[in-house]
Amino acid sequence: MSDPISDMLTRIRNAGKAKFNSVDIPGSNLKTELAKLLKDEGFIKNYKSIKDDKQGILRIYLKYSADNKSAIYQLERVSKPSRRVYMKSKDIKPFYNGTGVAVISTSKGIMTDKHARNQNIGGEVLCRVW
Repeated sequence: MSDPISDMLTRIRNAGKAKFNSVDIPGSNLKTELAKLLKDEGFIKNYKSIKDDKQGILRIYLKYSADNKSAIYQLERVSKPSRRVYMKSKDIKPFYNGTGVAVISTSKGIMTDKHARNQNIGGEVLCRVW
């Protein structure tokens, strides 16, 4: 697997389309921070790190509305291993009229586009969620 973040986003996207309650992903610190951010922004119900003999498993519990629509409409990988996308703090604009979230990896950790603008920090744009 050459791009673990893209794999994580694809697993979440596929599980949402299949109406699964949860999805298991090979764990890492970066994926756990991304899941924490998605939970804080209200796109997923919860997440849990499960220890095993290897690298661990990250279980993500998906969130659905009353009419069984996924809370995540779309996940889009922006920066890829073949083409990294960086933005300065002044170039970060609200995404999808403020309803969407761009996830940015900064020198102070992973944060949303809104937090990066408020703290005047730029970084690598990992993905967009709306």
